[in-house]
Amino acid sequence: MHQSVIGDERISAAGLTKAELQRYSRHLIMPEVTADGQKRLKASRVLCIGAGGLGSPAALYLAAAGVGRLGLVDFDRVDLTNLQRQILHGTKDIGRSKLESARDRLRDINPDINIELHECRLSSENAERIVSDYDVIVDGSDNFATRYLSNDVCVFAQKPNVYGSVFRFEGQTTVFAPHLGGPCYRCLFPEPPPPESVPNCAQAGVLGVLPGIIGMLQAIETIKLIVGVGESLLGRLLHFDALKVAFRELKLRRDPRCPVCGENPTIFAPIDYDQFCGAPDEAGVPGISVQELKEKMDAREAFDLIDVREPFEFEIARIEGAKLIPLGEIADRASELRRGQTVIVHCHSGRRSAEAVRLLKHRGFANVYNLEGGIEAWSDAIDPTVPKY
Repeated sequence: MHQSVIGDERISAAGLTKAELQRYSRHLIMPEVTADGQKRLKASRVLCIGAGGLGSPAALYLAAAGVGRLGLVDFDRVDLTNLQRQILHGTKDIGRSKLESARDRLRDINPDINIELHECRLSSENAERIVSDYDVIVDGSDNFATRYLSNDVCVFAQKPNVYGSVFRFEGQTTVFAPHLGGPCYRCLFPEPPPPESVPNCAQAGVLGVLPGIIGMLQAIETIKLIVGVGESLLGRLLHFDALKVAFRELKLRRDPRCPVCGENPTIFAPIDYDQFCGAPDEAGVPGISVQELKEKMDAREAFDLIDVREPFEFEIARIEGAKLIPLGEIADRASELRRGQTVIVHCHSGRRSAEAVRLLKHRGFANVYNLEGGIEAWSDAIDPTVPKY
């Protein structure tokens, strides 16, 4: 059992009302929680980074559990593609700010808690200020840039970082907290990966229910840290395989050479990592806009339009006249393209096609261009009948 992250001096001010005694009665009768544990929950301040797939179940259950102050960081709006997994939001919320949608749902779950909205992208300029006001940070972000930033700031501020991530049918969670004797995220991954090396959920997909499982585990770990009960996932990474319905536990160790929490740290301030791992790596790749592509089509100019997505994506949506050559096959099938012809390459958002353009240029293709924004931008700006996914 670990000591609660909530100091005793804050408990006395967190008395329970008659309505709260009734609402949390199933907690109060548990000898591991009791009124003292519920008061700790009421006195606690938890920040959820992201109101999406992981943040939705985590925030819902933390609100229901009676966390007194629940902060949310997000800057996005609700999209139809979110609803398969982001259960904070409904069809009526499409187009709304995710934070406004989340606030209304959480208030319906529990009107007695305080909900604080931070409608912004977490950055080196605001992260330390935002994180400093909370006891536990729940990282529900979906990109490496935010994960590294939130990890570093939590280490500096000595805040537990309840980490979670999902990918297709697999998810994992742990608690990073060097000040409590465990490792941090950088102990596992000292440097951000190259931007083209790991696809995100928008590119690779994710089983809709999977974030629910991982997000609920994050909520459980957060509640345990607050109440001071059970054995934390500190120093243990819990991996879940939905296809096998199997959990696997990996032991984690603090790295003495870690650049943030090690014996001789080299990073002392938050850094924005978008340039390394957050944004598509399209630097130096010649591009063409969807408007320019449409003009070429209308003028009946001669060019080859190549789609480097996967066959199942091609079945969902396609640009008329495009030829499918998946990125993994482009090197072997480059001979199918005419070297003297203009070649325009597209994918879902422009990331994979940028890699294909680099590859084709390396093989001697001179007039090859990346369609900026991919088929997503085509659907938004040119042909809304093309399905978005």
